Formats: sequence, structure tokens, C-alpha cells
Amino acid sequence: VLILSGVIIGPYGLYLIEETQSISLLADVGLLYIMFIAGLDLDLGEFYSAKYKSITYGLLTFVIPFSIGFLFCTYVLQLSLEACLLLSSLFSTQTPITYPIASKMGVAKNQAIAVTVGGTIVTNTIALLLLAVVLGQQSGNVSPIFFVEMLVAALILTFLIFYVFPTICKWFFRRLESEKYSHFLLILSMMFLSSYFSEVLGFEGIIGAFLSGIALNRLVPNSSTLMNRIDFVGNTLFIPVF
Repeated sequence: VLILSGVIIGPYGLYLIEETQSISLLADVGLLYIMFIAGLDLDLGEFYSAKYKSITYGLLTFVIPFSIGFLFCTYVLQLSLEACLLLSSLFSTQTPITYPIASKMGVAKNQAIAVTVGGTIVTNTIALLLLAVVLGQQSGNVSPIFFVEMLVAALILTFLIFYVFPTICKWFFRRLESEKYSHFLLILSMMFLSSYFSEVLGFEGIIGAFLSGIALNRLVPNSSTLMNRIDFVGNTLFIPVF
């Protein structure tokens, strides 16, 4: 319904709403919010037990569309190698746009959902790494140092999201236990900071948002008031705009 409404009232329909910079910003936040809530909602036990399924699913959903797209771009469109790689990678990325529906239906903790969300991160990560390699190749920066820098950046991001940010949240929750609204603002800040540092270190913001959701999963109980506030703001503002 939301997608159909957007088509009707948007710039390619009745033009009741123009796609302004503010709308684009809220939509970007909506995408981050989807990935963040996906990480918070995950049953970590199911997620870890299905990690190999997620990897397999992610690889298959990347390789199959990518291969078809690469062959089409090479033999039909006859594009250059770099153009074929970039265009083909677009075919293999995905966004869990229907995740809020699964969450509302109460099946977000189903193993199939965990596998799908995990696979989404795998496909998007591969596509973004491929983008970084192609851009580096174009600028002549691809070398062993290039890949070492990417590895170091990934380790720094992992340390920040899985150690520094949860430590800050635990300290904050313990010292300001009665400041419930501040808890919400802190969690929201952690999502934005994770996305920001993810982009600064050369990765996509949605990866940081999803990882921060996993890192803070145990600090935000699914049936808590804090989780209700996070769901309410996301599902009434950011996600509908996206």
C-alpha cells in the first residue's frame, strides 16, 4: 500500500509530493532503520546456527544474477569489463524492503528470515567490495596495500560496533536507568554513528546499521518499552518515507 501510494502521489504520478532533499534524507534514514531493526529483532541463536545457510544463500543470490547480468552486458550490450562488473553487481544486490511486514506478522525470528537478512548483508558486502576494487582499478590504486587497508578498516569497524558502542550503552543504561527517553536517543545515535563510521571506513552505511542492531540486540529486549519506541518511530516515520 505504501509503495503504491508513493507511486501515485510522487513525481512520476500525480506529483502531489516532490522528491526534495529532505524526503531523500528521510528515505535514506528509513533504509538504515530497516537494517537496524532487522539486527535488533533477530533471534541471535537462530542467526548463529544458520550462519552457513546465510552465507550460502547470499553467495547464490549474488553469483546467479551477477553471472546472468555479466553475460548479458558482455555479449548483448558489449560493454567494457569494468562497466560489465558494475552493472552486473547491481542485479545481485537486494534490500529487505518487506522486513517490516514480516516483523508485524510476528515471524521475524523465523530461521528463514534470519537466513534472508544475513544473505542480504553478504550480497551487498560483495557488491560494495567489487565497487571499491573497480574504482581502485580505475584510479590505479589496487595493490596488496589496498586490500590490507580494507581489512584494517573492517577490523576497526568491528571493534567500534561490537565493543566500544555496547560498552557505552551499558554504562549509560546503568548510570541513567530512569532516563528512558535518553535511552532511545542513545540507541538512535549508535545506529547513526555506526552507519557514519561504516561509510568513513569505506563500507556502506546499511552494513554499519545492521551490525549495530546485532551488537545492541541483547541490550534492547524485544518486549521492552525501548523496543516499542524504536519500532513506533521507524514504522510511522522513516520506513514509510523510504
